[in-house]
Parts: sequence; C-alpha cells; structure tokens
Amino acid sequence: MSRKLTWLSWFALGALLAALLCIGLYQLPPIKDRLEWRLDAAGGIARGWLHPGDTLPTPAGTALAGLPFLATRTPSPPPSTGQPQATPTATPPPLPSRVVLDPPRWEKQDWNNCGPATLALGLRYFGWEGDQFDISDVLKPDRGDKNVNVEELVYFVRTRAGWLGADYRVGGTLERLKRFLAAGVPVIVEKGFILDENDGGGGWAGHYLLLTGYDEAKESFITQDTNKGPDRLVSYAELDDGWRAFNRVYLYAYPMEQQAAIDVLLGDEADRDVNRQHALEQAQDEIGAKEQDAYAWFNLGTNLVYFERYGEAAQAFDTALSLGLPWRFTRYQFGPYIAYFNQGRFDDLVALADATLYRTQKAEESHLWRGWARFRLGDAAGARQDFLSALEINPNYQDAQYALDYIGG
Repeated sequence: MSRKLTWLSWFALGALLAALLCIGLYQLPPIKDRLEWRLDAAGGIARGWLHPGDTLPTPAGTALAGLPFLATRTPSPPPSTGQPQATPTATPPPLPSRVVLDPPRWEKQDWNNCGPATLALGLRYFGWEGDQFDISDVLKPDRGDKNVNVEELVYFVRTRAGWLGADYRVGGTLERLKRFLAAGVPVIVEKGFILDENDGGGGWAGHYLLLTGYDEAKESFITQDTNKGPDRLVSYAELDDGWRAFNRVYLYAYPMEQQAAIDVLLGDEADRDVNRQHALEQAQDEIGAKEQDAYAWFNLGTNLVYFERYGEAAQAFDTALSLGLPWRFTRYQFGPYIAYFNQGRFDDLVALADATLYRTQKAEESHLWRGWARFRLGDAAGARQDFLSALEINPNYQDAQYALDYIGG
C-alpha cells in the first residue's frame, strides 16, 4: 500500500511539474504567438460541437410576420442638424474607366487584427509611419479581442494622427466608392465573407478591406487584403454582396486641408442625418424587393437606432433574427442590444449576449450590454462582473469604465 501511494505521489508531482513547465513555456512570446490563436480557435470549434448552430437565437415569443409599415419609405429627410453640406452638381463628372492609386506598403495582419492592419495601410498611403500594432495596442490590447469597430478606427485617427481627418458613412454605393478613388482617396469597407473550415471553425465572418482602385472593364475593385495579400481584385458583385451585411459602411481618411473636397464628394450626405436617412431608405427599398432579406432588416434596425426609434428598431431586429443571422453577427454590430435595452427587453438582451459570448468570449461590447441588462434586472453583482470582464479585455474601454463607476465599482 505504501509503495502504491509513493508511486502515485511521484506521478502527481511529475504531472504538476510538467503542467507548470508547459504553462511557463506558453508564456514565451514565440510559443504564445504560435499557439494562442490555435487554442482559441479550437475552443470555439469545441463549443460549436457542444452547442451546434450557425445562427443567432430568435427572441422568445417573436413570430416571423414581417413589418410592412417599416418597409414604407418616408419621402423626406429629417431637418438638417447644421452639419456641413456641399451643393452637388446637377450632373456629376464622368468617372474614369480605371483608377489605380499607389498601393501602400503591405503587411500581413496579426491574429484577429484586420481592422488595425487595414487602417495602418490606409494611413500609410498618406505618409503615416506606424504599423498595425501601434493601432491595436490602443484599440484592442488583448489579441483575443476579435473586433474593432469603425468608430474606434476613426477615434484612433483623430487622436493619434491629428494631421489627418477621418470619418465614415453608411448606405454607400459602388459609384460613391469609385468617386472617392477617382479623387485620390482610398476607402476602407467592412464586409462579410466565408471562412475556411480550418480557420476558426468556418462559417460567416467580417473583414476589412482597403480599396485602392477599380477597373470597369473587369468590373472589379483593387483591394489591399491584410489576410490574403496585396492588389487583389474583388468583383463589384462580390464586394456589394458582402458589404451590405455591414450597412454598406465606408471609412475614409484624408489630409485636413482637403475637407472641402471631401464635402463635395459626399454632397448632401456630408450631413450625417441625411446620410442615415438615405441608408434607412436603402434598407426599406431592399426589403420591398425581397422581404426575406435578413441583412436588409438588420440594416433597417441599425438606422432606426441612429434616429432613436427604438421600438421600430427592435421589431426590425426581431425580424432579422427570425430570418436567421450568422452566429458571429453580434460580435461586430450591437444595434439589437441598444434597441432591446431602450425597450426594457432585458431578458432578450441577456439571451442574445449569452449566445454571442458562448462562442466569442472576448467581446467587450456584449459584456457591456449584458451588464447593463443585468443591472436593470436587479443583478448588480452580475453587472459588475460583466463590466470588469469588458475592462479585462480592453482596459481602454471608456464605456465599461463609466458603467462600473455608475454602479459604484
């Protein structure tokens, strides 16, 4: 008996030492860089096996009945907010048949780093000398954070590259992208695409691209893709099909002295409210053409949230979820959280955030909004843990710090 206990003791000690050695080796940067993303991807795949499903859950009690009144266009835009507008010419000048801007020096994105890497390329076009890590260290210090949204990218330019201006608009068109390129301004778009099975479990995901030209003869944009390589052609049809999943958002940076030229390119959409109204109408038109279009319903909800029409937005998101949205969708876009919170639908918000965080644990926005819902449901301890989790992922996340301060730390 004593020999058996001695053997078991030595075995346990050996296993403990081996585990400590593995943990120590894993902390070495060369090893961690190679293994961390693979372990994270394997964890996501395993969770997908345990809880299979390619779409986000539908809120309880939601029936797919359609919302025809929301698909009716409102004919006039809201009153101007006094933001700058340029008077568009009656007939825009004809576009060149081909535009090729000098591509910036390309770099391969780090794990989950397409946003910072793509922005680095866009800024490098204007002489910025940093790289993707200068951006990700500010916007996503944790490599496991899988999303940087467009507002964060604009924030970086405005606060860390102040000699450049930056902004974004939604509801873009292929012609608008071409006009920016013809004016010498590269454009960043966010679009959906399908991952390989060996890349995070496959399925739909979001990705940023820098556009540096187009070719009418080939009906394609010239793109700088931080994952697949430089100077890749993407057809107009492919880009628009993926782009519409993100409300056709586009981001542009420019030297500050070119502000007037940018306003001319935007025309009346230099006014953000007008831009959003046009995007809302674009979504309504697409619903009118295809009522079962989940992305169009989601875009409608997103634009209604902008105008604080939360009740209608929540119904639009209900319809989008009922039609089926990829499970990664709320990793990137958070309109349903905002609409449900403002409608007092806290249980629906928690259920949606739970589904997102089950497969994407490092999503600080989902932690933030689940925390607010828990707080309103009376679970102050759960709210505090969510806000702390959001800050653990991104210590620079000011919304989470405000939330934590609001409930008393």
